[in-house]
Amino acid sequence: MDIYQHYRPDEQPFIDQALDWKEQVEIQYKTIVTDFLNPREQTILQSIIGKQSDLILDFYGGYKQAERKKAILAPFYEDIQSNSFNITVLQGSFHTKFVTLTHRDVLGTLMSLGIHRKKVGDILVDHGFFQIIADQEIAVFIQMQLTKIKNTSITLKEVPFQVVINQNHNWYEKDSTVSSTRLDVILKDIYQVSRQKAQEYIQKEAVKVNYRVVSDPSFSLESGDLISVKKKGRSKVVGLLGETKKNKIRIRTARLK
Repeated sequence: MDIYQHYRPDEQPFIDQALDWKEQVEIQYKTIVTDFLNPREQTILQSIIGKQSDLILDFYGGYKQAERKKAILAPFYEDIQSNSFNITVLQGSFHTKFVTLTHRDVLGTLMSLGIHRKKVGDILVDHGFFQIIADQEIAVFIQMQLTKIKNTSITLKEVPFQVVINQNHNWYEKDSTVSSTRLDVILKDIYQVSRQKAQEYIQKEAVKVNYRVVSDPSFSLESGDLISVKKKGRSKVVGLLGETKKNKIRIRTARLK
């Protein structure tokens, strides 16, 4: 059976990478620590590895509710701890009286330094503080180079996982029956708008799937996909639960409140 038929064409490079990781662990008994993966990539990796008694697959992103996580794939005898993931938490502060910093501001500044997105996990901003969860390999570089955001001087320091900002993510799940997994159909169900309105959001490039703008209403969603609609909030596909007797699709989604 062709494994690629179960995934999107543009996901093939990641599938090849996942298969290579699996082979390295099985044949060379190596422990693989990945870069940060988005929720869809985490789902793909889990489905490829499956439940194997001779392998360990674990995910961690610096805190329990992390969205972007690293994965460790290792022989069954390895002892995996939080420090095994090579993650560092960097914290900075700013005066809210004089400046407002957002997730986009911090991420944009990081990207302008030439840092690849896969080397950075979640970015948390709250009440005059922000935290960057990053790969240990680039932590010192970030501390040295990220000294200013929006003309505000910044000093970063490393902090323990225990002080990661609590995001209080409240995801409200629901099970629905839809006619297809098309993006416009599922947006209609999640956000309780007309299908025409959902298509308008898509055509205006106000919809992202897994952090990328999708402009095709017929784009097919899969388990693990993270959705964001400008000014309407974020949601995700928790799982596809099979078909009904009338060939409808049962789906579980969640919306961030």
